Amino acid sequence: MVRGIEKRDIFNDDRDRSMFLNRLSLLLVKTETKCLAWAFMTNHAHLLLLPTKAKLAELMRRLLTAYAVTFNLRHHRTGHLFQNRYKSIVCDEDDYLLELVRYIHLNPLRAGLVTSIDQLDTYQWSGHSVIMGNHALTGQAVDEVLQFFGLRKNSAMVKYRQYVAEGIALGKRDELVGGGLKRYLHFSGSHDFQAFDERILGSGEFVEELWKETDLPHLLPPSPPLDEIIGAVADAFDIEAAAMQNPGRKRIISEARGVCCYIATNKFGYSGAAVARALNITRSGVLLAATRGEGIFDSSPQLHALFDSTLTTTDHPS
Repeated sequence: MVRGIEKRDIFNDDRDRSMFLNRLSLLLVKTETKCLAWAFMTNHAHLLLLPTKAKLAELMRRLLTAYAVTFNLRHHRTGHLFQNRYKSIVCDEDDYLLELVRYIHLNPLRAGLVTSIDQLDTYQWSGHSVIMGNHALTGQAVDEVLQFFGLRKNSAMVKYRQYVAEGIALGKRDELVGGGLKRYLHFSGSHDFQAFDERILGSGEFVEELWKETDLPHLLPPSPPLDEIIGAVADAFDIEAAAMQNPGRKRIISEARGVCCYIATNKFGYSGAAVARALNITRSGVLLAATRGEGIFDSSPQLHALFDSTLTTTDHPS
């Protein structure tokens, strides 16, 4: 998911959309990446990609850099176009691939860019119209989606469309865009506990498997170091970072510690054990603090701004 800085538009007109789409198509072929679903809105875009050769980060860097330069030249502007880095979620293909295809392709309908499934069938800025045969995009893996609905293309297309239409009543589904899923995991020597990782969409077993893989950092954008998260939260609460790492029951310190635990575990996927070591508390203490911190974070625009800017800023195309 890529979003415009300060939620500003990244597409001013259809020519912009065409430039982005043409560049995406070219890179899909060059990097041998499969695109299973996509949708362009006004200030953001959704892509469901399956890298087979090149790393996702390389494709996204080339796509966003080239588009940002072209967009700025065309519209006589300077500065960043996109809001920090793109948001990337690893998806468990077996359980969530079709759910995500449907969710992404229904975005224009949910946003009111089209008013019916019939209009969505021909809406040229969503991969749904490509699957329905009304537009074409080199690099979109149409057959890989339709194969789930039957061997004959025409009948599979009918069943696919019915599946998408059935998703309209489901509305917005936060669990499909990161977070929202509470997973019970079990690690040796410990009790079952709830775990969250907004970077991963899948079962508890899938999350645990990815956590244990050494290649996880290559699958996902890098997380900031824990000490950086602690320092940023401390600055937001106007306290010393060391205060969160020492025993204390002051309300402001407790709230800051809770927000820190929530951001570290839920937003960046740090394990409870790692956060516990960094804050000198128990792992169960991290889970309890994160629960308190979630409410504080959700109700604070200032903390959201901190997360969206300070903690997620990386080198980005201008």
